[in-house]
Amino acid sequence: MVLKSKENTIAAWTFLIGVVLAVVIGLSTTLLPIPVLITYSKQIYAILVLLGIVVGFMNVGSRDSQTFMIAGAVLVVVSRFGIDGVTGSLIGIGVGDAVRSVFGALLALFAPATIIVALKTVFSIAKI
Repeated sequence: MVLKSKENTIAAWTFLIGVVLAVVIGLSTTLLPIPVLITYSKQIYAILVLLGIVVGFMNVGSRDSQTFMIAGAVLVVVSRFGIDGVTGSLIGIGVGDAVRSVFGALLALFAPATIIVALKTVFSIAKI
């Protein structure tokens, strides 16, 4: 019998929903134009930012904060540089805009989460 920890169930689902939403909104703006998602894209990006904040506050305990910050920082940096780099290299085959949109949506999710975890870590080190 496998025992599962239920302490981060809400945060894990929030994270999963955020990643799926980021990929769907990223793809919907270019490859699969869904009018409703395009119309409400600003609100969906705001939801991604709020989900990132929730993930940052709830998902990471003190023992996992360094791992999350490294992974989050890599995702933020790669997404940001990927927005510029991939668009130029994949523009000929028509995938560049879709990849750029997905990277932008993932950036909207991971940047707030990484910032929150970094601030929590700094405050725990300072013992405030």
